[in-house]
Amino acid sequence: GVALGVASTLGHLHPDAATTAKIAGLMAVGGAAGKYIGDRVEPTSLPQTVAAFHSLVGVAASAAAVGDFINAPVVSELDKVHLASIYLATVIGSVTCTGSLVAFGKLDGRMSSAPMSHPARDQINMGLGAATLGAGAIVMGGPEFGTGIAALGGALATSGVLGWHMTASIGGADMPVVITVLNSYSGWALCAEGFMLDMPILTTVGALIGCSGAALTKIMCDAMNRDILSVILGGYGTKSSGKGEAMKFEGEVTQTNVDDTCKLLMESESCIIVPGYGLAVAKGQYPLKDMVDTLRSAGKKVRFGIHPVAGRMPGQLNVLLAEAGVPYDIVEELEEINDDFGETDVCLVIGANDTINSAAEDDPNSEIAGMPVLRVWNSKQVIVMKRSLAAGYAGVENPVFLKDNTDMLLGDAKDTCEKLAAGVKALSGK
Repeated sequence: GVALGVASTLGHLHPDAATTAKIAGLMAVGGAAGKYIGDRVEPTSLPQTVAAFHSLVGVAASAAAVGDFINAPVVSELDKVHLASIYLATVIGSVTCTGSLVAFGKLDGRMSSAPMSHPARDQINMGLGAATLGAGAIVMGGPEFGTGIAALGGALATSGVLGWHMTASIGGADMPVVITVLNSYSGWALCAEGFMLDMPILTTVGALIGCSGAALTKIMCDAMNRDILSVILGGYGTKSSGKGEAMKFEGEVTQTNVDDTCKLLMESESCIIVPGYGLAVAKGQYPLKDMVDTLRSAGKKVRFGIHPVAGRMPGQLNVLLAEAGVPYDIVEELEEINDDFGETDVCLVIGANDTINSAAEDDPNSEIAGMPVLRVWNSKQVIVMKRSLAAGYAGVENPVFLKDNTDMLLGDAKDTCEKLAAGVKALSGK
């Protein structure tokens, strides 16, 4: 999409040799910067990196729109389609920029993942929205340059604050949805630029990005049982959550060790492994693959259960397992595997928390109530591997840790997986 946009822009400009050299130089600088950043980014940092790059798309869209307005020979003679395109590109670009920066801060741990709960949140959003629309009405009126640029600047500022405030009001658990929404926004900003610059290919590419982002957002909201409007306007917005106080779960956590876990795995006939963000952070996929190979060689039925939003970005865990060489046919999605836990001897949870939280089904007042989760607790025995007993990214306590058939195996995921791989290999005699 970006390549087509660049090609379309160059074709539209018909630059001379000197201008072409300048453009090539700037593209080289940008390409080198992108290569440098890309080489330094770990797979676990991809979600926040995507968010950061989305902010650059927003800056480019707004800057191009304002620049087009400033460079118009007579702004009062611009047609309505051109003015609307300038206004929409400015506003959508500004919302995308500030919203993406907040998403980056939350995902990268530079901001608290908790939603900002201002008592006048909705009133602030409505006020900023009204101010942005009011400025748009002035721009659409075809005013003189001074009035027009002031209105456009006002829309740029109010929409930027609106993007920041709405994203800050969304909790960390919903950041995967925010990423897909921002991706869609960037496409619609590009689409508006296509109209503004009278470049059909840019409009087409923007529409493709915008529609694909919107479709992915719908899929993500369905997977998390979220209402998209409630998410965007701030708050968890689950379709089935109540308004009372969340349940308090009581009980004691029981812990196990590597040796007992290895024996349990070798004595079982079937095992489902549920990976989460903790596995990605620890980079434990390779020793995990070794352990899985040993178990399968010993005749065990081993599969992976992947939640649609496992990790902090759609498909992140699928990519991680594929990178380690895990066979695709033993990696199953939530809908395919959820009914099989009841017939499974051992469920090994590695670094997952919110996606296996039974409170989503048992507590209508939970902040994640109604969210589809992997029913690991239905397995005969559950082993949960975590670094600590802390709550997940959504900040919700997990009663699965307290169940009678659950044991905790605490420690670094990679280190523990290496020990498990060595342990099952020793017990299998290989």
